[in-house]
Amino acid sequence: MAPRASSWLSVAGSGDVLAGTVASRLATTRDAVRAAHEGLWLHGAAAQLAGPALTSGDLAHAIGPALQEALA
Repeated sequence: MAPRASSWLSVAGSGDVLAGTVASRLATTRDAVRAAHEGLWLHGAAAQLAGPALTSGDLAHAIGPALQEALA
């Protein structure tokens, strides 16, 4: 289960980043439910890393560091 998402994610393009993240996880895991859970979690974690004044570009760039942090 993903933690409650930040209101910071209410920016234009945030849903596109989420969709891309889930698609990427689906290509990696080949399990739709797992990909959805991991993508949702990464989306929220990336928002926390990007900060309150994020753009969708900032959010997309924070996905990698969020994944690295989760794997550490």
